[in-house]
Amino acid sequence: MERIWHPDGDEQLVRVTITPIVLEGTLSIPATATGIVLFAHGSGSSRHSPRNRYVAQVLRAGGLATLLLDLLTPDEAALDERTRHLRFDIGLLTRRLVGATDWLGHFSDTNALHVGYFGASTGAAAALMAAAERPQVVRAVVGRGGRPDLAQPVLPRVQAPTLLIVGGNDTHVLTLNQEALRQMQTRQQLVIVPGATHLFEEPGALEEVARLARDWFCQHLIPT
Repeated sequence: MERIWHPDGDEQLVRVTITPIVLEGTLSIPATATGIVLFAHGSGSSRHSPRNRYVAQVLRAGGLATLLLDLLTPDEAALDERTRHLRFDIGLLTRRLVGATDWLGHFSDTNALHVGYFGASTGAAAALMAAAERPQVVRAVVGRGGRPDLAQPVLPRVQAPTLLIVGGNDTHVLTLNQEALRQMQTRQQLVIVPGATHLFEEPGALEEVARLARDWFCQHLIPT
């Protein structure tokens, strides 16, 4: 595992090689972790997203490792800022997420950790598609304001228990999530955060998302 820096034993910047490209991610592994959550950012976001960094902090406090990964290279991200195209290339994002999942299996630090995905917006679609690609590896998925409709062809194949969290005022995305659940055959749950909009910027909304995600991942990634 190539570490770029490892300042305090908490967060470390790593390079994830998915031939022929290299992606940068922020990896953190609590000493007692038995599970790791990979973050699939969406809609032009990155591993620096304050919302996802906050959720990751709550997951780590719950004893879970986290990998916040840029699914686009810097050049691709710059292009996407102009065209807004790559953020909707779910096939590309899925291949990158699957590659990062396989990458974790090559290192003693991470190869024994149970894997979960946290996907936001279009990243939730990539998380569901990647979970369908690696059904023996991925044990849980959480979507925040996700677009599971963009993963529609594989929804019946997803085996990982899936929690979808949607803001009560995000009515269009709520409808898309309700329809997606009707197509899924795995254990599933939809939680509506009252009064929240798509980015969960309202007081207490993101805290509720983080709590729900932590509880779901702890239930499915930490052995009892």
